[in-house]
Amino acid sequence: MTLDIGVIGLGGLGRVQSTVLDDMDDVRVVGGADVAVAAREAFEREIAADTYEDYNDMIEHHDLDAVAIVTPHELHRDQVEAAFQHDINVHVEKPLVTRSVDAAELIDMANERDLVFQVGYQRHFDPAYREIRRLIGDGEIGEVHMVSCYLGQAWTDSAAGTWRMDPELSGGGQLIDSGSHLLDVLLWTTDTEPAVVTALTDNRGHDVDVDSAVAARLVGEDGRSVTASIGVTGEGAGFTEHLAIWGTAGRVTYGADGFHVEREGRPSAILEPGGMDYREGNRRKLAGFLEAVRTGTEPPVPASFGLHVTQLTEAAYRAAERGEVIDVDEL
Repeated sequence: MTLDIGVIGLGGLGRVQSTVLDDMDDVRVVGGADVAVAAREAFEREIAADTYEDYNDMIEHHDLDAVAIVTPHELHRDQVEAAFQHDINVHVEKPLVTRSVDAAELIDMANERDLVFQVGYQRHFDPAYREIRRLIGDGEIGEVHMVSCYLGQAWTDSAAGTWRMDPELSGGGQLIDSGSHLLDVLLWTTDTEPAVVTALTDNRGHDVDVDSAVAARLVGEDGRSVTASIGVTGEGAGFTEHLAIWGTAGRVTYGADGFHVEREGRPSAILEPGGMDYREGNRRKLAGFLEAVRTGTEPPVPASFGLHVTQLTEAAYRAAERGEVIDVDEL
């Protein structure tokens, strides 16, 4: 069964995903849409497919099985809804959307129409993070009760002059952008959802947040509570990410110094679970999405994960703006 795919957003990542899709068996990229002429021309040089300035024209012109959406964050909501109205399955890059109410409405729409709806968090396919989730799920460090994590990169340099610095298009700064991946692995590896959140942010002279310090209480379905400390900066040197998870019987840490597991009464184990490059991460998540389209099953990264990250992000922004502690149920 050959699937006809359209791509909405033909910037750098959009073209990476276009070529990844084009290389897959039984997949045909039939169209690409972007408002920028240069992006459409670059796409045309790489993919033998039609291009459109307006994604609605592409949706109307082709009988699409699925779309990949790789556009500024504030555009996701309308683009996902347009696809769903034509019964098209959707893979959308992170963040899912910028408001929790929109996330919930879109998930309901996908469920009502029996459509596959996936958010692009590729760390779900990374061997290291999968091993962390397994260790926690198998109880190897006891009951998790505390997490500390941070992410830093030279984001303000790479984002300068782009839509990422425009809050009307981005919905925020580094926290909602690269920081979204950190929030996702925090919630996914611990199998929790955000409950209560407070935060401080600093724009450092820009129109969007650059530095964020977030404190949150996370909860699991079984009622367990996890205290989380999250730091994100967009003015770091290079890229760094670190995750430390404490359980009642041990600790897991993962970052630049490797992957360590410490258990009570036992020496630290240093694991080497392997790595995953950028293109391979995109291939795995798109392949998983398309397999779900073919089989009618739940995708590897269902949109519910995007909802929980959006709740945590939105609550953090609201807390920082108001100087309050925010109950996620009240968003």
